[in-house]
Amino acid sequence: MSSATGGRVVVTGATGNVGTSVVRLLSEDPDVVSVHGLARRIPDLSPPKTEWSAVDLASGRTDLAPVLAGADAVVHLAWAFRPTHDPATTWRTNVLGSMRVFEAVAAARVPVLVHASSVGAYSPGPKERAVDESWPTHGWPDAAYCREKAYLERALDTFERDHPQIRVVRMRPAFLFKRESASEQRRIFGGTFLPGQIARPDLLPFLPDIPGLRVQALHTDDAAQAYRLALRTDVRGAFNLAAEPAVDAELLGEMFGARSLRLPRTAARSAIAAAWRLRLLPASPHLFDAVLRLPLMDCSRARAELGWQPRHTAVEVLEEFLLGLRTGAGEATKPLRGRRIG
Repeated sequence: MSSATGGRVVVTGATGNVGTSVVRLLSEDPDVVSVHGLARRIPDLSPPKTEWSAVDLASGRTDLAPVLAGADAVVHLAWAFRPTHDPATTWRTNVLGSMRVFEAVAAARVPVLVHASSVGAYSPGPKERAVDESWPTHGWPDAAYCREKAYLERALDTFERDHPQIRVVRMRPAFLFKRESASEQRRIFGGTFLPGQIARPDLLPFLPDIPGLRVQALHTDDAAQAYRLALRTDVRGAFNLAAEPAVDAELLGEMFGARSLRLPRTAARSAIAAAWRLRLLPASPHLFDAVLRLPLMDCSRARAELGWQPRHTAVEVLEEFLLGLRTGAGEATKPLRGRRIG
C-alpha cells in the first residue's frame, strides 16, 4: 500500500462535482490522517478530518508550494467549464492553473500526484469497440475542453520525465453524474434558466437519434472510489473509468418510454450553434462535435490493477441524475448549489 493515505491528502477543486465525492470518501477512510480541500470559496461543509483553504489557481497570486508542503499526495481536480465564449479564460484556469499545481507538487516534494484527465483527452475513435489507455490523447482541437485536457497530457509527459521520483496517475473518466451535481450541470450545459422539469418522460414524446451520439457515463462516487484506490495502490499511468452499458438513443428511449427520431448531425449542430452564438446555450457546437467522435473506453486496467468496479450502472447513474434535475438537487458549495427552475 502507498504511504499516501497514511498522511495528508490535498484536493484541489474540492467543492465541485468530483471534489465533494473525493473529499467525503477520503474523510471517511480510516487510513487517511487529514484532507485539505482547496477551492475558490470555502463551503458550508464539515467532513471529518478536513480543513479548507480559499485558493484561486487561475490568479497565480498564491504560492502553492507552502500550501502543499508536508502533503503525502495531491489529487488535482480543479477545472472551469465556462465561459465557453472566452477560451482564453478557461485556458488560464485549467491549463496554466494546472501547471502551477504540477510545479508546486515538485517544489514541495509531494510523492504522489493524481490528475483528473478525461475521456475528452482522447483523439477521435471507434464507437463499435472500446479502446484502452494507449489510444492517442490529442483531443478534438476545436473544443476548448478537449484541447485543454490533451495539452495537460503532454505537460504531464514532460513532468514525469523530469520528476521520475513522483508517482503520477491520470484518471480518464467518462461523463460524471450524481444527484447533487444536477443543478450545476444544468447551468453549465443547458443554461441558468433551463427548467429541470423537462427531464420528465411525459414531456419527451421522442428523442433525437444523432449518428455518432454514443457515449459512456459513470457515477461520480464510483470515480471517487477509483481516486481513493489510486492513492492506496502503487500504480502509475492512466486509467479509463466508465460504467456499462454505453448510452445511446435506444437506451434513452427505453428510459423515457419515448421513440427515437433520426436527426442528421448537421441539423442538430446548426441548432446548437445558433443557440450558442445567441448565448442561449452555454454548451458550444465544438463540444458537440467532440462528443460525436469520442471513443468508447475499455476499463480492464482499472479493474485489474486498482481492483475497481463501479457500483452503479449507467442507467442507474442517469436515473439518479434526472431525478436531481427535476428536484433542483445540489450541495452546500458554491458550484453545486441547488436551484429548481420552473
